[in-house]
Parts: sequence; C-alpha cells; structure tokens
Amino acid sequence: MSDLRLLSCARLLEQGQRLDQLSTGLSVVALAGALLVTIHYHLLLVAGLLVLTLLAGALEKYWAMRVAFDAALFARLADAADLRAATVELDDGLLGLGLMPAANVGRDWTRRCKGALSLLRKQGLALAVQLLLALAAVAAGAFA
Repeated sequence: MSDLRLLSCARLLEQGQRLDQLSTGLSVVALAGALLVTIHYHLLLVAGLLVLTLLAGALEKYWAMRVAFDAALFARLADAADLRAATVELDDGLLGLGLMPAANVGRDWTRRCKGALSLLRKQGLALAVQLLLALAAVAAGAFA
C-alpha cells in the first residue's frame, strides 16, 4: 500500500525536471551568446549579464539535483511496507553519508515534505533569476 502523502510530494518534486530543462536551454543560449559577444568589446555588459545567467543556471542545477534526489527517495518510501522502519533505515543511511545533520533524524514526513518543497521553490527562484538575467542581456544588447 502506498503512502499517498509521500507519493504526492514525490510527484510534485519531479516537476523540478521541467524547470531544469528550461534552465539548461537558457544556459546553452547564454553560453553561445557570451562566446559571440566576446568579439565585440562594446558589448561587455551583455557578456557580463550572460555570464551571470550561466552562474544562475549552475545554481539551478544544484537545486535540481537536490530536488530529484528527494523525489526519488519519496517515491521509493511511498511504497514501503513499513514506513517507520524504512524511515529509520533512510535516516541511518543519510546520516552515515553525511547528507543529513543529526538534528534532523526522526523528523516527521510532513516536515520532510515541506523541506523538500522549499528546495523546489529555491530551484524555481534560481530559474527566475536566470531568466531575468537573460532578458536583461537581450535588452542590453538591443540598446548597445
């Protein structure tokens, strides 16, 4: 039997893949643009904005990996026969790998879902910053 709370949270976290795909596209365009504008000295502002776009994309990638990791764990644990035992095993594993502070051991799943969803919000925010920087680069290039 599945724990629908965990499965719902996992499915919501999986939507981070779509954000990541958009971010990847923006990063490719920003990199290509940055390479093209380096030949035009007067477009340094555009190049700088594109580099910042790439940095925001790198930050989005970090959050995307964290969100995808949590999505996979939540989906796996949603089908656990004994969620309590699986939670203890998960906490032991994460603690042993240094992926979780000892203070977080034993948290309830509602708090864990809220924490994971905050990572998804951070991923979305990084994508929004990346998009704004890309638009600013386009605007700066149009007025250069």
